[in-house]
Amino acid sequence: MEHQHIYDKQGKQICCSLEEKINKKTEHHSDDDGHDHDHSSEEKSTFQMFLPAIISFVLLLIAIGFDNYFTQSWFTGWIRIAWYVVAYIPVGIPVVKEAFESIRKGDVFSEFLLISIATIGAFAIAEFPEGVAVMLFYAIGEIFQTLAVQRAKANIKTLLDQRPDEVTVLENNVAKTIKASTAKIGDIIQLKAGEKLGLDGELLSDTASFNTAALTGESKPDTKAKGETVLAGMINLNSVCQVKVTVAYTDSKLSKILVMVQDATAKKAPTELFIRKFAKIYTPIVVALAVAICVLPMFFVENYQFNDWLYRALIFLVISCPCALVISIPLGYFGGIGAASKNGILFKGSNFLDVMATVQNVVMDKTGTMTEGVFKVQEVVFNSDFNAADILQLVNALESQSTHPVATAIHQFVGKIDSAIVLKDVEEISGHGLKANVNGKELLVGNFKLMDKYSIAYDIDPTSIVYTLIAVAYDKKFVGYLTIADSIKEDAQITIDKLKALGIKTTMLSGDKNTVVQFVAQKLGIANAFGDLLPEDKVNKVKEIIAKNKTVAFVGDGVNDAPVVALSNVGIAMGGLGSDATIETADVVIQDDKPSKIAMAINIGKQTKKIVWQNIILAFTVKAIVLILGAGGLATMWEAVFADVGVALLAILNAVRIQRMKF
Repeated sequence: MEHQHIYDKQGKQICCSLEEKINKKTEHHSDDDGHDHDHSSEEKSTFQMFLPAIISFVLLLIAIGFDNYFTQSWFTGWIRIAWYVVAYIPVGIPVVKEAFESIRKGDVFSEFLLISIATIGAFAIAEFPEGVAVMLFYAIGEIFQTLAVQRAKANIKTLLDQRPDEVTVLENNVAKTIKASTAKIGDIIQLKAGEKLGLDGELLSDTASFNTAALTGESKPDTKAKGETVLAGMINLNSVCQVKVTVAYTDSKLSKILVMVQDATAKKAPTELFIRKFAKIYTPIVVALAVAICVLPMFFVENYQFNDWLYRALIFLVISCPCALVISIPLGYFGGIGAASKNGILFKGSNFLDVMATVQNVVMDKTGTMTEGVFKVQEVVFNSDFNAADILQLVNALESQSTHPVATAIHQFVGKIDSAIVLKDVEEISGHGLKANVNGKELLVGNFKLMDKYSIAYDIDPTSIVYTLIAVAYDKKFVGYLTIADSIKEDAQITIDKLKALGIKTTMLSGDKNTVVQFVAQKLGIANAFGDLLPEDKVNKVKEIIAKNKTVAFVGDGVNDAPVVALSNVGIAMGGLGSDATIETADVVIQDDKPSKIAMAINIGKQTKKIVWQNIILAFTVKAIVLILGAGGLATMWEAVFADVGVALLAILNAVRIQRMKF
């Protein structure tokens, strides 16, 4: 029996390894409900896919012409039956074959069986044109569904193609082409103009411009300077440049993106899971009702005609196919994931599209989320009892142990690290700063909470200064502080305005100084803002909001944000500057660090959910009406075809609409 995926209550696929999930998803499209398109068709041209339907359609038109308009004396009896059988075979045999395959795998009540019974039954009561027509339109619907799935995958397939298989490395100044997967950390890649970078690395050339669309959705060139990080998938736009590999092939940012996007389809939204379960219960019930429609009237109707009631039962079966639901709904979610990835937003599962649609509160970090995260030292205020240059060298050496943007600012301000400085017992104290021993003396670099923690006396009021302060203590004495300023991102104001327009409340939580946090919040119009928070304080604040039955999305970028990202209903990570821990924990990743993508992600979630529910209502309404008409003998096979294939096509067209939307 073919493996069927298993999902937990949250909609996460729990039965396969990640590799198996990826292989399953990239090899063929499966709806995990018995509806499994043969995606060998993906190898065929569109004409080849439609050829059997074209043959059946031509033969059916000729037969209908001989029956009604150009009557032929020879077109009767077995010749007429044989003609319709030949018209049926190109589209009917594959479906009948699928029905038997489904039964063999234990899925008896598949839509393939329903259509097969209905059309063969139509032949049994001499309704040959309708039998061929139902199967023909069903086959055409299947082809359109396959094309729609292919289209929905196009954005993600483009992403999958961004990583080149080979790279050119320099060995003793000789260029050599090797497989990207075999490149080692420290190798020098030579990248020509127009080539894609295969691994993450450090730019060795003075400057280079890159197209970063594969990672961010933005085609605007991004100019990098010597020493800056460049990522796999970026396209070199100008002259030849050299890049030193700093990250293994499988650990590159693009590799992680590919895993995230491919694995996203393994996490199903609650609506999807409900429809799958519903279809498995609904279809057998409808089959039983169809049998009842055919047989029960025998005991209650005086002029019972078996053929008439069988015809009604067959119509009932055609209408009952849950195709519109089981195809269009996953397709809607897949389209939402594709539309988001096209815009540089990665959803780790369709279930998070649903959650984003219901978000009532967006809680955000400040540094690197609403501000650039690019700090610059503004002022150094040290006690004259200390040698400022020597202390700055010690601070620079200690901060080199941290990846925080503040450390980068200090390094840029002070310059090269003095290799003669020996640090011992280096410790990063979360939410406070860094501690180490130098020359047998204690060195503390961090915020003023760190000074309080180690009972270091100081003679200034930190709250009186708006800028971020980095306090320094050496040998149990307060040395002084550095002021560091950060700038607000250019689209931060647009973000808050858009969120307000959506009726979403905003809150800013930060470990930074409260005066700085309040200054930024006031400038952006954020009503609730809290500073001087430790990671556990952020967690408690988010817990307070969730306790009020509010849906919370938390947006952060630092490793300190990982706990609160995990706690929130949906965690959003800034993927460009963000730490790997936060990106791993997050449910949604914004690749270009633009906060305006937060509102876009919510909008994509809302539009996806809207389309999914439009399809559910359309399918149920039309099917209910035609089922009642069919049972009452007021609907023919043609109405049944519309109720099944027609509604499915309308639902599919509606589902793919999301990929054309501008967000």
